[in-house]
Amino acid sequence: MNKFSLLFFSILLLSSCQEAPERNCKDFKTGTFMFTTVVDGDSLTTTFVRENTIEIDYFKNQIDTSSIRWINDCEYILKQLNPKNKQEEKSIHIKILTTTDSSYTFEFNTVGDSKKLRGTAYKKH
Repeated sequence: MNKFSLLFFSILLLSSCQEAPERNCKDFKTGTFMFTTVVDGDSLTTTFVRENTIEIDYFKNQIDTSSIRWINDCEYILKQLNPKNKQEEKSIHIKILTTTDSSYTFEFNTVGDSKKLRGTAYKKH
């Protein structure tokens, strides 16, 4: 066995031992959640209630309702039902990357935009 073959099999063996991140996405299809982000140095929190096909967001004393179209158990598309401007007309793609017993980490972007952002949402009990 030459050095290249030994190195290749060693890398293959080590990489196969890594565990895939936990994704129990079905646990987060419904419920009440909180998401906090920092914008211009200010910490902003959104609370949202999600049922299978509807999400209601509570942010800065405003309430917005969006439809949900599930692509699979871990991905969905949000579309505001009553957009107030062109930006709000754009759909948002959300993909759950990992889960814990009380939170999930996700990435999101405007459909058609390659720039993806990440966040963590916490389920309220």
